[in-house]
Amino acid sequence: MQAVANTNNIKQESISEKLDYLLEQADTSTKNDVENSIVAMGAKVVNFLVEKLTQLKGLQRGIVAMSLIRIGESSVAPLKALAVENDEYQWMADYLLSEI
Repeated sequence: MQAVANTNNIKQESISEKLDYLLEQADTSTKNDVENSIVAMGAKVVNFLVEKLTQLKGLQRGIVAMSLIRIGESSVAPLKALAVENDEYQWMADYLLSEI
């Protein structure tokens, strides 16, 4: 939970910077807390998360994917757009859509 608690120390107002910070700090012991914090932000972070799917690997990508699934309906349109725009990530978008 340390990574989540440290977000209060971030001076920037930008949601994307806060999310970047959370994802950078995530490890196996904090991933659930990080994911819960992201999901609590809701629909306003969906576009950022979909963009991150194409940039991240490993644990961070898993956190982003599960967060999109848990956010639910707000994730559908951006994931469909990703599937149409980028053949390389179509399989991932399709999978996440099937889990929503």
